[in-house]
Amino acid sequence: MKPVQKISLKEYNTFNIDVNALYSFFCKSEKDLFEILKSDFVREKKIIILGGGSNLLFTGDVEDVLILMRNKGIEIVEKDKETVFVKASAGEIWDEFVDWCVNNSYGGIENLSLIPGTVGASPVQNIGAYGVEVKDVIEELEAVNIKTGEKKVFKNIECNFAYRNSIFKNELKGKVIITHVWFELLRKPKFVLDYGNLANEVEKYGEVNLSNIRKAIIDIRSSKLPDPNEMGNAGSFFKNPVINKDKYERLAKEYSDIKGFKLTDDEYKVPAGWLIEKAGWKGART
Repeated sequence: MKPVQKISLKEYNTFNIDVNALYSFFCKSEKDLFEILKSDFVREKKIIILGGGSNLLFTGDVEDVLILMRNKGIEIVEKDKETVFVKASAGEIWDEFVDWCVNNSYGGIENLSLIPGTVGASPVQNIGAYGVEVKDVIEELEAVNIKTGEKKVFKNIECNFAYRNSIFKNELKGKVIITHVWFELLRKPKFVLDYGNLANEVEKYGEVNLSNIRKAIIDIRSSKLPDPNEMGNAGSFFKNPVINKDKYERLAKEYSDIKGFKLTDDEYKVPAGWLIEKAGWKGART
């Protein structure tokens, strides 16, 4: 399999930066991936894996080998009265996968609507929004070792998931490529609406169901973030600070409108957006 030479990456990154990739591979299957990794040409160069392009800011032409994961497929592996196990390929667009789940009445990731990127990138960052993280629904995933070509299945616990973090951002960064992810979803959804004003926004649509939760979250996110097709951006990339109970209670005494989310008996998550607003930087541009 030969690389595509000198292509513009403008349509492959959400900042719409018009730079060139000198050597690119469009990986549409496991067979493609194995052929790419076996190539002597690839073995001699550094590899960059590109999903939706929302976590990369290109500052110049890319001389490293670029592998664009474009393998597709969504498969129901197993289901019973309460749960369904779904296998999704890494190249699936994340929000399209969320839409598929909602349309099939499979609950668990509706709160993660409109997050940019691909299915394969979702575990790396442990994407999350509105009280839900993808680690809550990942059963396991499959990844390929870049050096050896060996496939390995990682159970949820082996992924070392943490707040916007995983083993794939640390020990295994640049060492493996995620090819498939298995999700455990609910056929009788348990709605998570206790984050911010989400419950009030959902009520505007009437009945509380997966579809209306997705609509409400899309509306909220669209009102806060510009469309990357109109203004290049990386979406919401702030990490909400996690503080201890004592610090949270001291802040609450000074700011009665503080918006916090209790994580444990001694940990609270405070929205970065609220902190930015209180600091007088809401809407600031450089």
